[in-house]
Amino acid sequence: MTRRVVIGTAAVSMALAMTACGKAGDGDDKGSGGDDKTIGLLLPENKTTRYETFDRPIMEAKIKELCSDCKVKYNNAAQDIENQKKQFDALVTQGVKVIILDAVDYKSTKSWIKQADKQGVKVVAYDRLAEGPLAAYVSYDNEKIGRLQGGAMVKALGSEAKDANVVMINGSPTDPNAPFFKKGAHSVLDKKVKKIAYEQDIPDWSPDEANKKMSSAIDKLGKDGIQGVYAANDGMAGGVITALKQRGIKVPVGGQDAELAGVQRLLSGDQDYTIYKEIKPEAETTAEIAVALLKGKAIEPLTDRKVDSLSGDFKGIPAKLFDAQAITKNEVADTIIKDKVYKVSEICTAQYKKACDTAGIK
Repeated sequence: MTRRVVIGTAAVSMALAMTACGKAGDGDDKGSGGDDKTIGLLLPENKTTRYETFDRPIMEAKIKELCSDCKVKYNNAAQDIENQKKQFDALVTQGVKVIILDAVDYKSTKSWIKQADKQGVKVVAYDRLAEGPLAAYVSYDNEKIGRLQGGAMVKALGSEAKDANVVMINGSPTDPNAPFFKKGAHSVLDKKVKKIAYEQDIPDWSPDEANKKMSSAIDKLGKDGIQGVYAANDGMAGGVITALKQRGIKVPVGGQDAELAGVQRLLSGDQDYTIYKEIKPEAETTAEIAVALLKGKAIEPLTDRKVDSLSGDFKGIPAKLFDAQAITKNEVADTIIKDKVYKVSEICTAQYKKACDTAGIK
């Protein structure tokens, strides 16, 4: 999820030039010999805070714990599809035999992964289900998350839900999770609210674009024509809330990811709910699968189901899907604080001290 930043030519050149860490095999330049000490890690963007703050360090630490002499070759695509392809191809060329891939655009990966598979490279799709012959997939039950979001919105609307016009600000069309969030949310909202009065998918999960679309929704529906706003993640919820505040509108708004700013908005009352997904189990399980694949061990003990790709072209992919929960300010202490996602000092800055005191967070 989201930054439209193009990595400069020099940065791309550096990414391609860097050699794989660890001892490579004696294979040719296509990497057929293999590298049994290096795991590739490719994340999609650096605007959403979770990737650099949680996903990457958790995976790197777990890989190191399980394989002390293993190395992680990391790159972030900064939401650039072509840049991620170059990063992926570079890993294959360098002989890396296991790649953890969180795809910028899931549809674009089919040819990459097919070519890598022919060369014996195992690809683990992380968080987003990429297209291609995957070795494994680790994520959440994303349609269920959408249902949780829809249910939390209905709860926030209370007795007014049946007469409510709701705006839906959905995720990026290139993210395979976004349609599941949308489908799950619709399955609840369509039955419980008056109508979805305005709906837009937001490229790159851009908070700025969400802000613009929210302003458009207000122009179309009027200040009194909106009773709630579903935003697919916290970053976009922030953009939505800014647009609402500028027009003097206060209605329930929800998001996803329990980002620091989102949690602070929960406590201040600006945001009504978020979806808390424990990233550590997802990231650590992915690391365990990657190390097992690197060592030629079975991954069946780490996966509990099979899934098919969205196109239906690739079936029976071993998968592990985790649950999540909708939280409001009343659950912050028992989730975010208890699980040490953020320190109290990080949340309860001067601006939010009073809100923290009211919520019993000290």
